[in-house]
Amino acid sequence: MRNLQNTPPIIVQAKSIGHPIDFKWNKKKIDQFLDPLEGNDELEHELMQINHKASMGLTAALLEWIYWRYTGYTKMNNDTHKRIEALWCSIGNIENTKPLVFDADFDISASGYVNGPLWIALMNVTMVDTMYRRGLHAIQSELIGLVLLARHITPRKRVFDKWFNRTIAVLKRDYPCQYSNEDLDQNYEAFYDSSHEPVICRDFFFNPEFENSIEASENAINELIHNLDTKSNQFLCFPKRAS
Repeated sequence: MRNLQNTPPIIVQAKSIGHPIDFKWNKKKIDQFLDPLEGNDELEHELMQINHKASMGLTAALLEWIYWRYTGYTKMNNDTHKRIEALWCSIGNIENTKPLVFDADFDISASGYVNGPLWIALMNVTMVDTMYRRGLHAIQSELIGLVLLARHITPRKRVFDKWFNRTIAVLKRDYPCQYSNEDLDQNYEAFYDSSHEPVICRDFFFNPEFENSIEASENAINELIHNLDTKSNQFLCFPKRAS
């Protein structure tokens, strides 16, 4: 699982790779993903219970669900892959990466079945990354649209639901949010330093045999960084480590 080129078995099980693009995509759906807060109180409550590094890890994992769904459908996936790499590196150390810039002027329409979901996904991921860097408390709320989008485009939604419910339950237990809703209401713009939080790695989300620990997660992140071709990723800002 430390190699991002390997497809997670759960995503294969969900029939996400090579499946026809047969989901609904219209203005109502687009609006739902662009403004997902209304009607998703339960999901928001669940997400608000995990910390910032867990939120970043979940963001990377959800973006990977979307990435594999569109493998073979668009060249944009190369950019998506680089963002996934950068998200994992930023969990190890936020100084390892540059901001995940989202260019709202690039030639992509949210109305297309392929480019539309990718456009919305990258916009959401950019918002999460921005809030992570600024230390804003409400980072978890920005994941709602990404969760809904990843589920919507996944062919076997029961597989996704099982994965997500299991994942969020363990995240709440092992990576709990470090502040209360009262703190959020009173200090919405206050800076939260997440550097003290334990790292989380890709194996946590996609490897059922992974025995999670701080040391194991740090080793997995370091190995992933070591194996990256940093020169080809415009979002990374540290030199490739020596072999």
